[in-house]
Amino acid sequence: MKKIARLFSIKTKLEVFLITYALGLGAAERGKDYMVQYPGNVGKMFFVLCTVAVFIAASKMLEAIELHKAFGVD
Repeated sequence: MKKIARLFSIKTKLEVFLITYALGLGAAERGKDYMVQYPGNVGKMFFVLCTVAVFIAASKMLEAIELHKAFGVD
């Protein structure tokens, strides 16, 4: 059971960067769709918001990795 649980936990910074890359690709695709659906500044704003959300999530994941290394118990 622990081996299966390991698949769904993020332990290293490399895993965070890989997840961030995948989320970034999805956010860029969604942002492109928003730019088609909402032409002009509104579409551009939604595109930027999609990508900024990925950066915020990545920073929180990196922070959690550091805190887990410092204080976590496995």
